[in-house]
Amino acid sequence: MSTPAIALVESDTDIARCFPVMAQLRPHLLEADFVARVRRMQREGFHLAFLAEDGAVRAVAGYRFQDKLFSGKNLYVDDLVTAATARSRGHGRTLLAWLIGQAQARGCDNFELDSGVQRHDAHRFYLRERMKIASYHFTLPLTR
Repeated sequence: MSTPAIALVESDTDIARCFPVMAQLRPHLLEADFVARVRRMQREGFHLAFLAEDGAVRAVAGYRFQDKLFSGKNLYVDDLVTAATARSRGHGRTLLAWLIGQAQARGCDNFELDSGVQRHDAHRFYLRERMKIASYHFTLPLTR
């Protein structure tokens, strides 16, 4: 087994390699649109990182840097998922620690993410990693 390595996507091939893992968290995404969508989001400040081991993507994180009046400069995690077949092997913890390191390197005041109310296993993980539940997130769909 190789040592897991974390990298930012660089090529369209890297982005496409992340799709099967990302789709486990975001099943509504279409593989045919994924690369173009990530490229469009990158122009708006989105970053996509992945943890690979033995040539396979095991975990993926989408994130961006923001500055908010209520919380200051932060790294906001849009997406954080470990492949179902690779869970409980430390990949999520490794990627989370890497993300926190990115936030610290950029001088962020906070590290933030939202998690769907149904994701109980993820919530146990975040709480175990010393994260706090800080707010509710409300949405109002504007399209069908």
